[in-house]
This record gives sequence, C-alpha cells and structure tokens, in this order.
Amino acid sequence: MLKINNLLKSFTIKPIAYLILGGWTLFVFYAIGWIFISSLSTTREIFTNNLLASGWHFENYITALTTHKLGLYFVNSIIYVSISTALLLVIAAPASYALSRFDFLGKQFIYNMFISGMGIPGMMLIIPLFMLLLRLNLVGTTAGLILIYVGGGIPFSVFFLTGFFGSLPSELSDAAKIDGCSEIQAFWRVMLPIAQPGIITLSIFNFIGLWNDYLWALIFVNTDERRTLMLGVEAIMRAMRYTGNWAGMFAGIVVLFVPTFILFVLLSETIISGITAGAVKS
Repeated sequence: MLKINNLLKSFTIKPIAYLILGGWTLFVFYAIGWIFISSLSTTREIFTNNLLASGWHFENYITALTTHKLGLYFVNSIIYVSISTALLLVIAAPASYALSRFDFLGKQFIYNMFISGMGIPGMMLIIPLFMLLLRLNLVGTTAGLILIYVGGGIPFSVFFLTGFFGSLPSELSDAAKIDGCSEIQAFWRVMLPIAQPGIITLSIFNFIGLWNDYLWALIFVNTDERRTLMLGVEAIMRAMRYTGNWAGMFAGIVVLFVPTFILFVLLSETIISGITAGAVKS
C-alpha cells in the first residue's frame, strides 16, 4: 500500500512540477526573445506590434554604443568587475583555506565576523564609506569603486570557499607535504587546482552580482567618463522620455544582458558541481 501511495504521488506531483517549470521557461524565453527582436526594430514598429516589418535595424546597437556611449561604459564595467573578481579570489581563497584546514586561536571568531559581514545592510554603509573615500580622494575613481566591490564581496566569498575547501579530502594536502611541499606549495599546486569548480562558481556569482550593481556605482563613479554599463542603460531610459528611442533602449538592455547570459550558459554545469560539492563536507 505504501509503494502504491508513493507511486500515485510521483504520478501526480511530477507532471504538475514539469508543467509549471515548462510554463515559466516558455515565458522567460518569450520575454527575452521579444526584447531582442524589439532591439532590432524601430520604435514605431514596437508600438504597433509589427516587429521587424522594415527589416533588421542593427544601427540601434551602433547608436547605443556610440551616441549613448554604451561602448565606453561596457569597457568600464569590464574593468571594474574583472579586477574586483580577481582580487576577491586572491584574498578569499587563502583565507578560506586557512579557516577550513587549520586550528588556531580566534578561528571561530574570525569566521563569525565574515558571516556577520554578510548580514550588514549596504544602506547602512553608504555614508561612512563615502566619507572615508572622500578623505582618501577616491570618490569618482576606478580604484575607489573596485575597493568598494572587493570589500563588500569578501564575506560571501570567504563563506562560500570555506565550505568548499572543507569538502576536499585532507589526504591530498598531506600527500603533497610528504613529497616535500610546504603548506603554501600544497595549497597553490594541489588544493587550488582541485578547487577549480568552486573557484569558477564563485567567480561567476561575483561577476554577475557586480555586473548588475547599480547603487554603489551611482554613488561612487557617477561621472560621464567612469559610469558603468548599468548606469548607462539607466541614462538611456531617462533620455527615452524626451527622445522616444525605445529601440535604442532595448539594444542597451541586450548589451547589458548578453555577457552574464553567455557566462551562465557556458559554465552552468560547473556552477552546479561547485555548489553541490561545497554543500557537503567529507
């Protein structure tokens, strides 16, 4: 009787779950496809629901990248996000390895401090950070925003990698030490390459989070030459009230969306393996 009940539940729950998932997937693909097609149409065609009636208008992207300076903002975002993501790995990986492998005085306190940092609302830090960077003459500079990104991303990065390094077998580092490696050499030559799924997963999370940042960039680099792509798209949306260039706005949205979408599609399996491996400790 128990097996029959379980069988009936599986037959009733799975189709409903698949139906909901399939419906949501179709909705997402429809929305993304409509935005992409609209970016290649004219504003008149968008409002008359007659997309691509006059052909493919790739000039919308050229206008967005040149006239609205999205090309410059795209490069700015790449610089901010790439350097910040790399620095986060350089800082968080050794710290996470030490917290997961060694026992020392104050270890739990330090780890709890990182966890507590994840719970601090960003709105509470705006004024103190702005005053600090203002005194250091870093407001409106590339280094200032990178410093904010790195400082804000360290708590989650350490938390994520500590769990991942803790799931790796300690016998690997012990074998490296027997072969003559020091603790640092065992980390860089053995443990860090093995932790590649977790490293890639964390990098993607940080990249997507920083790429889509709006608040910190608005406060610390809101100048015409140092804006991020998110701020540039927002500027197009504000200008749209007066120019009515909806097609250009959709082109900017596509430019903003494509890099993170490509990253996730190409590395989705690595992300899943990195999350699941870090969730189970050996």
